Amino acid sequence: MEEVLDVYMRPEDPDCPLVCMDEASKQLVGETRAPLPVRPGDRAHEDDAYVRNGVANLFMFFAPLIGWRHVQVTERRTRVDWAYAMRDLVDVHFPTATKIRVVSDNLHTHDPGSLYEAFTPEEARRILDRLELHHTPKHGSWLNMAEIELSVLGRQCLDRRIADHDTLVREITAWEAPRNSHEATMDWRFTTADARITLKHLYPVTTLLAHDQATAPADLDQCDTQVA
Repeated sequence: MEEVLDVYMRPEDPDCPLVCMDEASKQLVGETRAPLPVRPGDRAHEDDAYVRNGVANLFMFFAPLIGWRHVQVTERRTRVDWAYAMRDLVDVHFPTATKIRVVSDNLHTHDPGSLYEAFTPEEARRILDRLELHHTPKHGSWLNMAEIELSVLGRQCLDRRIADHDTLVREITAWEAPRNSHEATMDWRFTTADARITLKHLYPVTTLLAHDQATAPADLDQCDTQVA
């Protein structure tokens, strides 16, 4: 946890940008009957019946320090899909960066082995040398700012029926463009110092040291008595 929080506190560096990465799924749902459009004094109406058209995967890349995000839509969520998304991050989105600091959750596909599964060893090593991977702890995905940006995407763009892959890509692109042009960012304020206070129950070593300090004088007196 502290590793991720310390990464967030580093200043902006064009040669080493911070990119948070997360993923989500979107159920593709089509209409069985044409919805009734909005009318004066009344909202649009759609039939309760619908058609399931599969599920799409969304890779969210969010650079909070520069207000940039990109959503890559894929049909699956495998190791190979993640590896190709990371190659695009390195070669397409940040081609001049020396190293990219990537924060992601601790999913089994988010590791160097996925690159070696998708590419030749030489290509995998080339991509990996451009990445600095940091993972949120188990049950700590809330530390990933990309998860928050996915929530914004869900509320502003995906809270409705979308029938197919092409429409999904088109709608996400339309959502993404103005947020990037306005450089919409995030005001992250939770620091390592805050974590040590708010989440002190996660620091068993600190509790143990305090206990040792409290019992040390009594133990010392007991030892002195036994020696005497």
